[in-house]
Amino acid sequence: MRIRRGGPGDADAVIALFDEAVAWMVARGQTRQWGTAPMSSNPPMVARVRAWAAGDGLWMMDDDGTAVGAIVVGERPEHVPPVDGPELYVELLLSSRARAGERIGARLVEHALALAREAGVPLLRVDCWAGAPRLVAFYEAQGFVRDGTFDVRGWIGQVFSMRLGHQPGTRSR
Repeated sequence: MRIRRGGPGDADAVIALFDEAVAWMVARGQTRQWGTAPMSSNPPMVARVRAWAAGDGLWMMDDDGTAVGAIVVGERPEHVPPVDGPELYVELLLSSRARAGERIGARLVEHALALAREAGVPLLRVDCWAGAPRLVAFYEAQGFVRDGTFDVRGWIGQVFSMRLGHQPGTRSR
């Protein structure tokens, strides 16, 4: 598997990863994070994915030409409380549910950390739906610490941060 910079030609693969994730969550009764409809049927989300793919923050993980994961790094979304100083923000992290257990998400987080280090940015942040205990535990296992919450029309997000100098899988203080 390799990580490479994404581009406009990867938008459909990212949307397919989104659809796979939504179907997996719906099958398990987890409908509050992203709802029940495929992301491919959500025009604003499709437009957002296409904008990410046209920008410079999309990175793809491929296995023999098949997309198995995606990460988008960039600036903090407006609904997330700001911090003093520079940061790199993980706007999206997706991995194929068919490839669970292969550390795809962890490897993409490691890549985001490397990008932050290369840019001399001292802080990496990410958020997720606060109602997903396994997802919260995943980010904590990568070394992120809980760093506040936000509410967007009843959708409660958990913000995490990691100061650089910490390795994935260790606790950041």
